[in-house]
Amino acid sequence: MKVLAAMSGGVDSAVAAARAVAAGWDVTGVHLALSRQPATLRTGSRGCCSLEDSHDARRTADILGIPFYVWDFAERFAADVVEDFVSEYQAGRTPNPCLRCNEKIKFTALLDRALALGFDAVVTGHHARLTDGRLYRSVDQAKDQSYVLAVLRPDQLAHAVFPLGDWTKDQVRAEAARLGLAVATKPDSHDICFIADGDTQGFLANRLGERTGDIVDTDGAVLGSHPGTFGFTVGQRRGLNLSRPSATGEPRYVLAIRPATNTVVVGSAAELEVGLIRCGTPVWIAEPPTGALDCQVQLRAHGMVSQARVSSDGTGLRAVLAQPQRGVAAGQALVMYDGDRVLGSATILSTERDPVSAG
Repeated sequence: MKVLAAMSGGVDSAVAAARAVAAGWDVTGVHLALSRQPATLRTGSRGCCSLEDSHDARRTADILGIPFYVWDFAERFAADVVEDFVSEYQAGRTPNPCLRCNEKIKFTALLDRALALGFDAVVTGHHARLTDGRLYRSVDQAKDQSYVLAVLRPDQLAHAVFPLGDWTKDQVRAEAARLGLAVATKPDSHDICFIADGDTQGFLANRLGERTGDIVDTDGAVLGSHPGTFGFTVGQRRGLNLSRPSATGEPRYVLAIRPATNTVVVGSAAELEVGLIRCGTPVWIAEPPTGALDCQVQLRAHGMVSQARVSSDGTGLRAVLAQPQRGVAAGQALVMYDGDRVLGSATILSTERDPVSAG
């Protein structure tokens, strides 16, 4: 089999490429250049697309003895990931740029080019299992990335290979050390690669401009001010800088973000709970259900799993949670599971506290 190994420069993609070589496949490595100005990306361990990452990927390819190329996807990344990130926050939603990168870059732009060049599949270092076209959680639950892969269509998964799904992260590092790869002890990447200093609010303010507005309670009383609604997400507690404490002395959380009126609504933890989630058009990996579906849903990349009943809601989905959840933000993905198997996903559009009164 002729495969293209996407090599980010980290230990996971390095070992994934090594396993492809060990399988006897015809392997070519590729690193994606995602910035017009690579020096502006993060350095060290905090990003996943930094300049030194490309050097690490090349050194790994040399050790493995495979051809290696750098492909420039900066324009696609800027349009499909960075601009999407900015516009989502501007609209009062909370996006997941890693999910969008998988959807638009790694398994659309990259996969399309790979297939056009005659490759059979793209190999990545994602921690997830893929068996007979079915996507499952990784055996390493702490590193599982099935959530950010749940946006992929079955035809895309048919040309994907995830060699690490049956391995723990400790096993991956041990294998990298055995192979003599310098990335064996390289720290995991985290945060957002295209925000060099980690200041998301500052990045958005620079792109969107500050626009002072009010922070209010559910009765409309003004409790403080903000420099822009883009600086907040539902469930946020820190950084509110309110002028007076609540009557009960309990902390307040962001309940809603309303760009149209330039206001942020805050309230108690109890007011943050939701029982109904409305989503957009779903992407089904499994066979679409013919009626209501009882399953588990995950509402953020890390945690927030609940039993739910999911049903069609016009063109989208309606999920009634068995247990109320806090901090459910529009713009995130709702991913449906049957045990460890991924069934499908949909983007969260809105939430409501009471599923009964909502109809």
